[in-house]
Amino acid sequence: MATDWLGSIVSINCGESLGVYQGRVSAVDQVSQTISLTRPFHNGVKCLVPEVTFRAGDITELKILEIPGPGDSRQCGDLQQTEMGIPGVGCQVGPSQNGTGKMLKKPISSSAPQNIPRRTDAKNQDIIISPQQQCSKSYMDRHVETLTQSKGFRRRHNSWSSSSRHPNQVTPKKSGLKNGQMKSKDDECFGDDIDEIPDTDFDFEGNLALFDKAAVFEEIETYERRSGTRSRGTPNEKPARYRHDENILESEPIVYRRIVVPQNANKEFCTDSGLVVPSVSYELHKKLLSVAEKHGLTLERRLEMTGVCASQMALSLLGGPNRLNPKNVHQRPTVALLCGPHVKGAQGISCGRHLSNHDVHVILFLPNFVKMLESITNELNLFSKTQGQQVSSVKDLPDTPVDLVINCLDCHENAFLRDQPWYKAVVDWANQNRAPVLSIDPPINEMEQGIDAKWSLALGLPLPLGERAGRVYLCDIGIPQKVFQEVGINYHSPFGCKFVIPLHST
Repeated sequence: MATDWLGSIVSINCGESLGVYQGRVSAVDQVSQTISLTRPFHNGVKCLVPEVTFRAGDITELKILEIPGPGDSRQCGDLQQTEMGIPGVGCQVGPSQNGTGKMLKKPISSSAPQNIPRRTDAKNQDIIISPQQQCSKSYMDRHVETLTQSKGFRRRHNSWSSSSRHPNQVTPKKSGLKNGQMKSKDDECFGDDIDEIPDTDFDFEGNLALFDKAAVFEEIETYERRSGTRSRGTPNEKPARYRHDENILESEPIVYRRIVVPQNANKEFCTDSGLVVPSVSYELHKKLLSVAEKHGLTLERRLEMTGVCASQMALSLLGGPNRLNPKNVHQRPTVALLCGPHVKGAQGISCGRHLSNHDVHVILFLPNFVKMLESITNELNLFSKTQGQQVSSVKDLPDTPVDLVINCLDCHENAFLRDQPWYKAVVDWANQNRAPVLSIDPPINEMEQGIDAKWSLALGLPLPLGERAGRVYLCDIGIPQKVFQEVGINYHSPFGCKFVIPLHST
């Protein structure tokens, strides 16, 4: 049975002293326990002798590189065109501790570079020895008997196509039990000619242009109108769209007019949610603040609340968290605060104190007067404890544009202040400075307002402000609901979760 393996190409590892030999098996002697190789290669170099014989005791590992098939009449000189010298090809057979064979994957070292020329009809077959098989007493008998009686080996074939593949291209090996069966499966799966595969890409854009979506939808809508189907709706009917903060399931109808004033409002506003906020006259607004002060909402509380809301709005206008963070200390915003000697000016000073506490550079302008209001004196005392800067002359204001100008010069009373030289000088400076302007509680009469504002902040309920007031915002200063009812206003808070909300003209 050892003669069945004659002609096989093997690789014999004889240890570090003798090295690795490769060649075709020419003789196997079971009696003397020898194996002979013709045209041998020693460590990748062709030997000078035509044949080499090895004893079983000298062999450390035996590796089958190729088994000749039926009718294979290749000469031994073809050995140079096989896988010998290529690391990791085939399998190595070595004895284990329990006497069974095992497959060892080890690269074959070579001292000379190996070339892989084109192979046309070669059949590369690997043998995997089952570890459950028993071996004989001698080393060579174990290998020969194992190779002969093994029924679970697997052959792998490499098929080469001279018409469609590169001469040096190596294809993956395929496993199979029978040559003919695997070949038929390969032909069934990969038998198409490569020349029949189109080289052009599919034109998605051109095929999509052939589909007229408008005509198809028009046809569907025409069919639905004729059949009475309303699954898609009529063309004039649009489905309702909801925002992320709107509830789809409504428990009761929404009442958008929840604030009713005793007299007809000259102007009405609406919030982002659609709630109507009517304006009130200055006399009604003044009465509302007087009643609130009588019930405990003192001027000091109102000033503090106004300062907090106005500073919060100013911080948002200055950039909010994108501008005011520790990484942007080199971009510290500058705010010019223009205040008059009245309660409106005290509101501005309170706003400047909160802005300075939030690391904003505040420049407060307040003219010199012999006698100041107590509220202004108290606010100035608190503002002096901050890093803000107070000036009384227009010459001390910045020559370059600032980030924001807060206007608190005008008030509803004391119209004679507008004729003062300091007032006109400050108005001229603000108009020449190209910074945006925020007005806090501006007056009603547009002619009395010398500085055009981009934003205006109303307190409690808005006054009928004109176009020069810019975009109107409303802040909550903490007036209770029953105080509104006491002055004849049916009031329901439009602020929701905020203290400052924008208003839109209706």
